[in-house]
Amino acid sequence: MNARPERPTRADFPRFVSIGTRWEDNDVYGHVNNVVYYSFFDTAVNGLLIESGALDLKSSGIVGLVVSNACDYFASVAFPDVVEVGVRVDHIGRSSVRYILGVFRAGDNEAAARGEFTHVYVERATQKPVAIPEKAHAFMETLRGA
Repeated sequence: MNARPERPTRADFPRFVSIGTRWEDNDVYGHVNNVVYYSFFDTAVNGLLIESGALDLKSSGIVGLVVSNACDYFASVAFPDVVEVGVRVDHIGRSSVRYILGVFRAGDNEAAARGEFTHVYVERATQKPVAIPEKAHAFMETLRGA
């Protein structure tokens, strides 16, 4: 069995994306349901790629597809919290990139959750793996360290 990862702090991440929780995100236990965290990851990573110009949803011929993700939870988040998702690149390969993410309640120093999220870059038309485009690779390099 793998050891539980350490709880990240804000200092572990070079970039943050703010995301508002929604009423529908809460489950019957009164906190954001676990599946919503994966949406936070997708929103943060792809939002940064779009903002950097490394991804155009309509015209990019090469796109990153999620092939693996995981999440460890440390504290609850609930609507109407605003979360700040910390994003860091952990590894860049030829066609893949692994991100580490931290989900923080606005203003908290310790993460409520820690995620891992891996994209494999593929040609959109064929779904065959290809090298990460240079513009995306250069942007990913800026996310390596905190």
